[in-house]
Amino acid sequence: MQLSIANMILHAGPVGQLVMLVLLLFSVISWSIVFIKARLFKKVSSDSQDFLEAFWSSSKLSDAYDTAQDYEYSPEATIFSAGFSELQKINKIRSRKDGSNQPETLDMQMATMDNLKRAIRKAESQEITEMGKYLPFLATTGSATPFIGLFGTVWGIMASFHDIGMRGSASLAVVAPGISEALIATAAGLAVAIPAVIFYNYFANKLTYIDGEMQNFSTDFLNLVERDMIGRG
Repeated sequence: MQLSIANMILHAGPVGQLVMLVLLLFSVISWSIVFIKARLFKKVSSDSQDFLEAFWSSSKLSDAYDTAQDYEYSPEATIFSAGFSELQKINKIRSRKDGSNQPETLDMQMATMDNLKRAIRKAESQEITEMGKYLPFLATTGSATPFIGLFGTVWGIMASFHDIGMRGSASLAVVAPGISEALIATAAGLAVAIPAVIFYNYFANKLTYIDGEMQNFSTDFLNLVERDMIGRG
């Protein structure tokens, strides 16, 4: 008889088929996450590169803020928008309280920088959390599905030995079909787990790289604002 995975699955017991169904669900969800994240990171890379070029070529922060609205997938654009919005709120409050011509003291400048840093850190955290959403499922798939498949194999082997006891024969013709049907669960578990682990590590590295790029931009933006304050002080 020719080896047919489909036939072995169809002739497996109820527990074996349930295991294969669970593995199929893990596989479908995992591959959906892979395709979604691949498209997301591609857009993030493209938008970030375009925004950074536009940002450093802008003569005023207000112009860069208007440009940032066109790059929704760029984390640097989101961070800059959050920081610039915080600066605008602080300036409005000071204008109402002290008058627009009131010079900034050192304490006021330090308070402004503290608020700006908090706004930027919050934006960074939100961006990393959003981009990393659903990635833990890939890690769970990579660690859990081999054991789910192994459970199906162990159960199938137990059923095979039970059949051997019932038939009273341990010949290869009796043992082989049941064992092969049981082992397909382990193979399926590994087939689901291996791509999940590979893509989880790939996306985790991409996320680490993006996080580093965000921190570099945040540092440059904070330095730019601080130099402007020193120049006006």
